Amino acid sequence: MPSEYILHTVGPIVYDQVTEENRRLLASCYRSCLDVAKQNKVESVAFCCISTGEFRFPNEEAAQIAVTTVMDYLKSCDNIKKVIFNVFTEHDERIYRRLLG
Repeated sequence: MPSEYILHTVGPIVYDQVTEENRRLLASCYRSCLDVAKQNKVESVAFCCISTGEFRFPNEEAAQIAVTTVMDYLKSCDNIKKVIFNVFTEHDERIYRRLLG
């Protein structure tokens, strides 16, 4: 996939159970990337499932945070026209399809 920019963010690692700090940090990862995209007049952004897998953030909760954070951000951002949630598994695809309607 051709792109002008690649943004890298590292999400929180969940050790025992998800904390409010984990949730806050995960949402911050999405907002920070969207801020950089907005500043650089980027019109489309693709996100992987940040912090899931090896970082052990539960997929369902991570997806809910991702979708809510991105949708809230886009309400006040005119230049980002398209956001893609790139998923790795069919399970994640079902979660995102349900959350996005």
